This record gives sequence, structure tokens and C-alpha cells, in this order.
Amino acid sequence: MEPHHTPRPRGRGIYLLPNLFTTGGLFAGFYAIIAATQGRFDEACMAIFIAAILDGVDGRVARLTNTQSEFGVQYDSLADLISFGLAPALVMYHWALESTKLDGVIPGKIGWIGAFLYAACAALRLARFNSQVGQVDKRWFIGLASPAAAGLVASFVWTCHSFDLVGEQLRYGALALTVLTGLLMVSRMRYFSFKGSGPRNDRVPFLAILIVVVVVIAIAIDPPRVLLAIFAPYALSGPVSAIYRRLRRTPPAEAGPP
Repeated sequence: MEPHHTPRPRGRGIYLLPNLFTTGGLFAGFYAIIAATQGRFDEACMAIFIAAILDGVDGRVARLTNTQSEFGVQYDSLADLISFGLAPALVMYHWALESTKLDGVIPGKIGWIGAFLYAACAALRLARFNSQVGQVDKRWFIGLASPAAAGLVASFVWTCHSFDLVGEQLRYGALALTVLTGLLMVSRMRYFSFKGSGPRNDRVPFLAILIVVVVVIAIAIDPPRVLLAIFAPYALSGPVSAIYRRLRRTPPAEAGPP
């Protein structure tokens, strides 16, 4: 009688397709850093937006093909840290913040510290998001999402560069934008996620599809300014809605004696 051989368990592999898109986003973020160090800021900003597109595709592909994995989640977070944390910070640094050293030693340190603060806030934002998956309402992001923050920084640099504005002249405005955007990422402000809250919200009205088509056409005509016009109001929507909710909760002042 032949001995019975139990099949050896298959090793846990990784899924190629979604991680291929994640790798593409990681490459785009890395390319943005290289392009920024060489002064090619248009290409650097375009690379960040390509990374954002691929970041949205990889998760959807994983869900559609049922190839979600813990490895993919962690790999995606590390790629996001490069593409939406380090890349925007270094693009802004090489475009404008590096010029703060012209004002002295201390202002020069403030420039790279501002870039580091943005990158650190992106890392904290991603860590908090991963630790709270499944615990928050999917309709909202807590804090500005790192791809949206990167989109704001990249569209600002791209727009200014398209107008032939020199980062050296705008270095302190760029510093303020970098720091504020970083702080928005780690804030407790709510931002609409456009994800809905369940399967019932998967269907969208025809008007929404038409708006998306119009936006895509507008971006194709004038990418930097249209993208800035999208990401700047979205970044401001968090503080504005927080102020609005606070005012609604504040009881009206009591009327004084007649």
C-alpha cells in the first residue's frame, strides 16, 4: 500500500495586478522627486497627479478582482508616503522653500523644516487612517486626505510655474501653504470622501457623470489652473464646514433688558 502524502500548503503569495498599479504610483512619486531636483517642476507635478490616479485605480482593481490582501494595504500605504508625502514636500522645497536660505541661516532652516513637517504630517495621516479602518463613517475623511493635500501643493506649484512665477519670490507664501496643508492632514476636520456609505450609493445620477466629463475636458484644456480650482476649495471645505457646525451649535446670545 502506497504511503499517503498530505499536500504541502501553498505559500501565501501576493497578487500581481493591484500591486502593479501601486508600483506604478510609487514610480511616479519617485520620478517627481528626481524631476524636482533637476528643476523640471511641470513634469514633477504631473507625476504626482499620475500617482494619484494610479492610487485610486489599485484599490478598485483589488476589489473588483477580489484580490485584496494585507500585503497590498501596507504596500499601498508605503507607496502613498512616497508619492503624497515626500514627493510634494520635496517639489515645494526645491521650487520655493530652498530659497529661504537667502535670508540667513535661521530662515533657511525654517524652509526645510516646513517641508519636513508636511512629510511628517502625511505619515501621521496615513498611520491614523490605517489604524481606524472600519471604525469611521466611510462618507467622511478625518483630516485632509494625503492625495488631496498633494494635489493642492502640486497644483499650486504647477500653476505658479505656468505663469512664470519664481518660487524664490513666493517662498514665504509657499511655506505657509505647505505648513497649513500639513496641519489639515492631521486635523480632526471632516472632508467628504465621495465614497458613499454602502452598496445602495454605488449608483450615481446621470448629472454626476456629466459633471465628471466636463471636469475632465476642463482639465485637459488647462490642467494646472483647473486642478488648483478643484483642490483649493476642497481643502477649504473642511475648515468652513467646521466653523459652520460650530456656529450652529452655539446658542444665540440672550437679549438684554429693554
